[in-house]
Amino acid sequence: MPKEKNNSEKDEEKLNTDYRVRELAPDFVKLYESPDPATVFTYSPGITVLPSGRLVATLDLGGPGVAGLPGCKGELEPGKPWQGKVFTSDDEGRTWIHRTDFPFIHARPFAAGGSVYVLGHRNDLMIIRSDDGGDTWSEPAALTQGEKWHQAPANVHYAKGNVYMVMEKMTDPAYKGWGVSVLAPVLMRASVSADLTRRDSWTFASELGFRDAIDEDTLDGFGVPFYKVAPGTIARIAPARPAVRIGWLETNVVQFTDPNHYFHDPAGRTFHLWMRAHTGGTGFANVAKAVENEDGTITTMLETVPSGKTIAFVPCPGGQMKFHILYDEVSRLYWLLSSQSTDSMTRAELLPPERFDLPYNERQRLQLHFSRNCIDWCFAGLVAKADHPKMSRHYASMAILGDDLLVLSRSGDERALTSHNGNFISFHRIRDFRQLVY
Repeated sequence: MPKEKNNSEKDEEKLNTDYRVRELAPDFVKLYESPDPATVFTYSPGITVLPSGRLVATLDLGGPGVAGLPGCKGELEPGKPWQGKVFTSDDEGRTWIHRTDFPFIHARPFAAGGSVYVLGHRNDLMIIRSDDGGDTWSEPAALTQGEKWHQAPANVHYAKGNVYMVMEKMTDPAYKGWGVSVLAPVLMRASVSADLTRRDSWTFASELGFRDAIDEDTLDGFGVPFYKVAPGTIARIAPARPAVRIGWLETNVVQFTDPNHYFHDPAGRTFHLWMRAHTGGTGFANVAKAVENEDGTITTMLETVPSGKTIAFVPCPGGQMKFHILYDEVSRLYWLLSSQSTDSMTRAELLPPERFDLPYNERQRLQLHFSRNCIDWCFAGLVAKADHPKMSRHYASMAILGDDLLVLSRSGDERALTSHNGNFISFHRIRDFRQLVY
């Protein structure tokens, strides 16, 4: 017969329970669910709030089953179709209406000049526009010709009557494998009053690829790269667990308006690019900056610190995976939505077979932090989590609606093929999120 706990033990147990970290938004609405989790995978959630309060959300679908779905599709490679989708909600995310499909991927919705746009790529940059709040949409327009681009639904920044965001250009289109080492984060600027489906409405910053900015073979002292990968090769760390050359990707735009910040530009012409650091390890993000010149052009370069040394890596909880940074004018804080890693030091060959990829690539926990400066991050809470290696809550985007933080997550349950190839997009709401500040 089990021994009955005394009052002291009961009090200690209650105290431990009271202080345990709880999920901020475990409940969710399924915005979209795969009709076949084994062949249709859900990716790239993006969300924005229109001035009317309407929510506009985007996502894309990949996998062999996409070919059999109704609606328009596009291909990055012959015989491998993808499909993007737009949804709207007029009841703060409780219900959603499918509005249109689009033939490109890695897209994000954003408002500008009374219109709403969705920008992504089908190798070349593609964009669609709605002038009625997302009810109907234009035909896709190409902003580039014969190029190869990448990105994820990262943030959108507004300043000086312009809209700013980053898409990433492949500086070596012939590169074999996952080309994060040759991606260049390109800041794009346009007037919010322009027709953004026109190429001449946009100014593109200069290109700076990772391998042109950083010589990974000279890095030492902080374990980057974590795995040795020779140029032009893929290293096999363990069966079915490859590694590629390190690089940066999935870029957010940050502007520092605090005059006390070391990276502040009093002229307001500097925009920092906060990027996922693909190093094989955890805890770092990459950083560069794009500076507007007197003639209106934009130059991309690395930042420097007071010693004169360049800085390309910064501390960032979850910086090893796609993250989303959002500046809140009310709290005057930067909010970071990212993946929490718990076992990145488990040897690759000892991971359970259900775990996707290498140890750093964990996708089960979505976390929230806040910061005054994008360097020193305070843990705000665990947004949502999944309990099995095949499940996921990751690659999320967020937007502010009044006092609440809205989160759209790339998610999966026990039916998902892998934690990478999930089977639904979930909508979460963190109420009174500013109350998390301490």
